[in-house]
Amino acid sequence: MSMKKQGFIPAKFAGIVFAFYMSGLMALLMSCVLVAVNTGVGGNYLVRVFGSYVVAFPIAFICVALLRPFVMKLVDWTIKK
Repeated sequence: MSMKKQGFIPAKFAGIVFAFYMSGLMALLMSCVLVAVNTGVGGNYLVRVFGSYVVAFPIAFICVALLRPFVMKLVDWTIKK
């Protein structure tokens, strides 16, 4: 018998949880790339990435949370039914 892990956040918050995870991952990846492009990967790279991420994550979260309904509508209009 396999046991699945159960979530702990109610389903009605799925959109916010999606925005949290998506913005967190995107902000981290973008911080890694932009810090490397602008200042290189040398000395204190991870410290600089973290500094960038601390600024980028809240902005990304707000943007994803606000734009999610619009993007879902674009997807709906784009996908053939």
